[in-house]
Amino acid sequence: MDDFVFRNHCCLVFELLPFTLYDLLKYSRFKGVSLQLVSKFAGHLLRALDCLRAPDVDVIHCDLKPENVMLVKHDDHRVKVIDFGSSCSSTKQPFTYFQSRFYRSPEVLLCTPYSHAIDVWSLGCILVEMHTGQPLFNGKNEAEQMWKISDVLGLPPDHMIQ
Repeated sequence: MDDFVFRNHCCLVFELLPFTLYDLLKYSRFKGVSLQLVSKFAGHLLRALDCLRAPDVDVIHCDLKPENVMLVKHDDHRVKVIDFGSSCSSTKQPFTYFQSRFYRSPEVLLCTPYSHAIDVWSLGCILVEMHTGQPLFNGKNEAEQMWKISDVLGLPPDHMIQ
């Protein structure tokens, strides 16, 4: 709706929305929601990520998680992505420590170059959590996080391990 600069930070103003996906998980008592509803969320979020990666936009969100996805209305499946405080472009990546741990991609965990794909990783983690009610990879620290990912997906390719 608006933007302004405060203490050298660009601030974005969004409309007040009622409910995050995390609130929906709490409401479900962390049992998750139907696959049909998850599919609707997926479609909207994939379109949002597609818009962000357009060459004239080129924004990597870098902190996609249920708390940063808002429902437009209580009884509506449409969602909006918020909180671009950690975002960057594919050509200017000032951060090395970002993404909330449960949604952190392997390339970020391994401190290797990253791209828009890290948001797609986070999206996959969110969608599983929305259906099951529990985080897919709930490591207590980065090492345990990597172990949990490797346990499900196998070890990373040799070229990623340095």
